[in-house]
Amino acid sequence: MRVSPEGLLLGVALDALFGDPRRGHPVAGFGRVASRFEESVYSDSRGRGVLYVGVLVGGALVGGVVVERGLRGEVSRALVTGVVTWAVLGGTSLGREGRLMASALERGDVAAARARLSHLCARDPEGLGSAELARATVESLAENTSDAAIAPLVWGAVAGIPGLVAYRAINTLDAMVGYRNPRYERFGWAAARLDDVANWVPARVTGLLTVACSGSGEAWRVLRRDGRNHPSPNAGRCEAAFAGALGVRLGGANSYGGEVERRPGMGDGRAPGVADVRRAVRLSAKVALAAAGLAAVVAWGRR
Repeated sequence: MRVSPEGLLLGVALDALFGDPRRGHPVAGFGRVASRFEESVYSDSRGRGVLYVGVLVGGALVGGVVVERGLRGEVSRALVTGVVTWAVLGGTSLGREGRLMASALERGDVAAARARLSHLCARDPEGLGSAELARATVESLAENTSDAAIAPLVWGAVAGIPGLVAYRAINTLDAMVGYRNPRYERFGWAAARLDDVANWVPARVTGLLTVACSGSGEAWRVLRRDGRNHPSPNAGRCEAAFAGALGVRLGGANSYGGEVERRPGMGDGRAPGVADVRRAVRLSAKVALAAAGLAAVVAWGRR
């Protein structure tokens, strides 16, 4: 399997210039197919969830292999890899959402910030004040830096186009059905567990790159001490590193679908404030840029 480092860098550049495609986004198209397939196979069982994930992720993987094997020449490989990388990356759009949240909070428009929160996470926004909205945004930026930017680049560097599309399929299905609620507790189990596996290495790469980009010994200390305290095997690594790098304390009570989860604290600093949202956006962008360079180096080494 040949990986195009030039294509990965081209995709990063396209994402930086244009963000997510406004119309005809292939990930949105995949989501529509997944929704229709869910209607036909859904049952409150793990077995049906395994079938659901296997068919959709397997289809994406096979499609990626077919596309990659059909490419001839390094130029065409770079161009197609660049377009696919652009389609699956979400770092620029993540940063844009963070800046929109920051703007709303800076002007004191809590209602607008609450309405915007769903673009970043599934947390219930009702009743959240500016401080809790700032914490939710910083935590979401930390976790989604891995999901939206670092993980696609890691999988693209090691597995080319098939790795890119298979990872995005896995992550999309987890976002759709990987919830612990009555409907998806069993059906979404396979999607959630597969997403945990796919993000295990990228989350730890994100944590280490956050330490490197911040130049903060505190980020390394908090990552080592608190990274495993999060209920997610992966999100805690990202959030702990961000907490140490920004000098804030993350974690606490979060409401999802009316149910409250109490998460251990990460970091020894103050509670995040409105100003920390833009700091988190800038840190996320630095980590994503470092990951692009690392992915290109790995891809060149493999070639």
